[in-house]
Amino acid sequence: MVDSETRWRMVRKQKLRGLEPEPDVSIRDAKAEDLPAIKDLYNYFIRNTVVTFDDKALDLAYWQQKHQMLAKFELPFLVLVRGEFEVIGFAFVAPWRARSGYQKIVENSIYLAAPATGKRLGTMLLTELITRCKAAGIKEVIAVVADRGADASIALHTKLGFQVQGHLAKVGTRFGKPIGSYLLSLNLRR
Repeated sequence: MVDSETRWRMVRKQKLRGLEPEPDVSIRDAKAEDLPAIKDLYNYFIRNTVVTFDDKALDLAYWQQKHQMLAKFELPFLVLVRGEFEVIGFAFVAPWRARSGYQKIVENSIYLAAPATGKRLGTMLLTELITRCKAAGIKEVIAVVADRGADASIALHTKLGFQVQGHLAKVGTRFGKPIGSYLLSLNLRR
């Protein structure tokens, strides 16, 4: 198992060697046939990192329901693909809370496969997600980011205009250790 700190150390080392061009990469709406790859990518993070608070692998049915729910609410669910079919990342937004006062407020999620990191593909994917949120009339995007092992995620969000709103210390447990969350938000009402 590679912990988050080791993984990001490897990414930083790769960055020092320079960015390698990523041929034939595109972003598109997630399709049903992408869901097995999304499941596998996310389950990697569950098994090997502390950046998610899920502690058991999620099955395909979970992702099918998520995909259907986001389509019903007309919320973006994007995949980053190499070639036509290789999913190397995904991002989506989901309703922040069910209460009507939070209408048009969403929480984002973004995950990249290890080979996609350090190449500015996360910036490309999150930028497109934000663009799609604006088009959908979203007012605010909230990011909940683990306070350990997710420095790159915090840097990505702040680079794209998210503001840190607070820190919740030790609100969860991963691999038997307490972990907290940073809350960041991006106002799209402008």
